[in-house]
Amino acid sequence: MLMNILFVLIAMSIIAPITLFYVTGKRNAKQCLMMNIISFFSFLCLGTIMLLGGGISAMAAAEPSGAAVGDGLKFIGAALATGLSGIGGGVAVASSASAAIGAMSENEKIMGKTLIFVALAEGIALYGLIISFLIMFA
Repeated sequence: MLMNILFVLIAMSIIAPITLFYVTGKRNAKQCLMMNIISFFSFLCLGTIMLLGGGISAMAAAEPSGAAVGDGLKFIGAALATGLSGIGGGVAVASSASAAIGAMSENEKIMGKTLIFVALAEGIALYGLIISFLIMFA
């Protein structure tokens, strides 16, 4: 019951800003985006807290279960390592690739040098993926 309410709230945090965006005539785009981001992540954090709170009370029961709190934190850590490194890699590739395209438009001979910088920026995401595998399987 509680999870159904949470799913409805998360869906509304996506639908309401989009509706407001189209109703206001696309004038308040930044406000709608901030409303979407803040409400979505606040409901997501609320759901995570509710799930972790329920898991701890279930662990206090007499029946031992196969999962522990450390396993859940391991999954959260692996997800954060992968997600944040993917975001960082995307930001780095966006800035380095646009600079590489601008530099190649002036001098076409530096293509190899610019591709190295773009590949180094993409390596950030791969390092995060490797770290998440180490967290999961070590």
